[in-house]
Amino acid sequence: MSATPYELRAQLLKQAEGILMNRYFKDHDVIRENIHLSLKKDPTFDHTAVVYPTMPTTDDIIAEAEKLYKFVQTK
Repeated sequence: MSATPYELRAQLLKQAEGILMNRYFKDHDVIRENIHLSLKKDPTFDHTAVVYPTMPTTDDIIAEAEKLYKFVQTK
């Protein structure tokens, strides 16, 4: 059975959010691990200067969903 346009948009938004949140958490974990390793090597390492990734915004999620939709529409 086919999804309604509303259901399709909701699914794409959920998928887009999942993609971006997974990327965010992966990037965050990599930075956190690198800080831990750097502090282990050099206790004077300035971890306050590290720039963490920003959480995806609603606009980011919508843009990712639009990319997914465009991909689905191509033959």
